[in-house]
Amino acid sequence: MPMLIGLPKETKDHENRVGMTPSNVKGLTRRGHRVLVQSGAGEGSFLSDDEYRLAGATIVPRAEDAWAAQLVVKVKEPTPAEYGYLHRDMMLFTYLHLASDRPLVEALLSSGVTAVAYETVQTADGKLPLLAPMSEVAGRMATQIGATYLQKTQGGRGVLMGGVPGVAAANVAILGAGIVGTNAARVAAGCGAQVTVLDVSHDRLKYLDDIYRGQLQTRFSDEYNIEEAVYDADLVIGAVLIPGGRTPWLVTTDMLPKMRRGSVIVDVAVDQGGCIETSRPTTHSNPTYEIDGVVHYCVANMPSAVPRTSTFALSIQTAIYVVQLADEGVNAVRKNPALKFGMNTHRGAVTYPAIAQEFDMQYVDPLQALGNA
Repeated sequence: MPMLIGLPKETKDHENRVGMTPSNVKGLTRRGHRVLVQSGAGEGSFLSDDEYRLAGATIVPRAEDAWAAQLVVKVKEPTPAEYGYLHRDMMLFTYLHLASDRPLVEALLSSGVTAVAYETVQTADGKLPLLAPMSEVAGRMATQIGATYLQKTQGGRGVLMGGVPGVAAANVAILGAGIVGTNAARVAAGCGAQVTVLDVSHDRLKYLDDIYRGQLQTRFSDEYNIEEAVYDADLVIGAVLIPGGRTPWLVTTDMLPKMRRGSVIVDVAVDQGGCIETSRPTTHSNPTYEIDGVVHYCVANMPSAVPRTSTFALSIQTAIYVVQLADEGVNAVRKNPALKFGMNTHRGAVTYPAIAQEFDMQYVDPLQALGNA
C-alpha cells in the first residue's frame, strides 16, 4: 500500500541538512508513495521547493503537516519543541543518539513511536552504513576545525598545523582509529602535523601503520599512553564510538591542568556523551568554551556546517532503507536484520540493549516487541 512520508525542516541550531534529496523523493513517488515536504526544508542544502515539487512531492507550509505522516525521515533527533508531533502510528527514521538523552527516550516511549536510528542500523559484517558517511565528514572536519581554533585569535596556542621549516608542526592526538579517527588522521597527516592515533584494536592500528608508513604514530590506548599523548598534544580529537551506547571518558577533568595552555579539544563523540569528561554539547552559534586554559569544541552536529556535502553523502546511504520502510512498513524490520538493529523503540518498549542498560530500563527484543503489528 502507498505510504505517506513526511520530510520536515530541521530545527536544531544551524542544522542545514535535510533528510532526503529530490532524487530520493522521486524514487519514492515513482513507487506510488506520497511525500510531504515542509516548505524550505532543503534550503540549507541549496535544494529548492521547486526541485522537490518536480520530483513529485507535495510542499506543505507547516511542520505539523510534514509530521502528520506514517513515516517521517529526518537528519537529527527531534528537539523538545517537536515531541508533540510524535505519535503511536508513526515510524521515525533519523539519527537519535539516545544514550545521552533520557528526555528524548522518555518522549519516544510515551508517544509509542517506532524509532529507527541511523547510527544503530548494522549489517551482518558489523558495519554501521548510515553512521559511516557522517563520521567521514566529521573526522575530516575535526582536524580542519582544530586548526582554526589553534589560532591565537581563536583562543588557541598560535600553532600552525604543518609548521614551517625550522619550526615544529602541531602535535595532534587522535583517540580512536575508527572512521572518524582515520579521516581525522588523513587530514592531519596531509597538513604535515605530527599525528598519534590511539586505539585498543591492534588490527586498526596495523592498518593505519601500513597505510601511512611512518607519517603517523600508532599507540595502544591505555591510561599511560593516553596521558602521555594528551599532555604533549596541541590538538586532541575525540573519536571514540560505542555503537548505540554512551562513550567512556578517556580524558578526565584532573588531566586538563596538565595539558598545554591554549591546546584544543574537538570531541566528535559528544553526541554519545563525549570521551572527554569536561565535554558538553555546544552549537554552531556558540561552539567553544574554555576550561583550565584548554579550548573545547563540542558541536553535536558538526557535519551541518557543510550541509550540501553531508546531505548528499547521507541520503545516498539511507535511500535503500527508506524505500524498504515505505514499501513494507514495520515489516521491513522483520525482513531486514540491519533495520532490526536500528529499531530503538516501538510502542513504549526499548528495543536496543545499550539504551536499556544506560537508563536501567527493560529491554525487549525487537521481533518480540513487533509481535503481530
